[in-house]
Amino acid sequence: MTTEQLSPQPLSPADERTWAMLAHLSVLLNPISGLLGIIAALVIYLVYKDRSRYVAFQSLQALIFQLTFWIGGGVLAGGAWAIGALLSVVLVGLLCFPAALLLTLIPLGAVVYGIVGAIQCSQGQDFRYWLIGDWVQNTLMS
Repeated sequence: MTTEQLSPQPLSPADERTWAMLAHLSVLLNPISGLLGIIAALVIYLVYKDRSRYVAFQSLQALIFQLTFWIGGGVLAGGAWAIGALLSVVLVGLLCFPAALLLTLIPLGAVVYGIVGAIQCSQGQDFRYWLIGDWVQNTLMS
């Protein structure tokens, strides 16, 4: 085999947009399966990281975003509901329920934000998640 046969073929711009969009849309799998969206974003990153810097960047962003806001937000919301339930025995917990309800919206907001990223990637734009995009870019550069 020659080195040409061993090196991965770069993706076409249309394929790059499609795979980047699918990486962001993988967040839609989380409400159904729990963590399947995270696994899908990871698989897209691992398969295409050597074939497209754009897909690598977008899929790694989607992966870290989902880990942060889906799992982290879910843990915060679950903890807030548990604390509110425990404290409701002494009536103070009832005041915690509005905060718990707001924290419950974090994973749902993550789904909406992922859809926004997918739409922008399908249009060929460079989408960056707030707080995560620059960190991922610096990680990929080093």
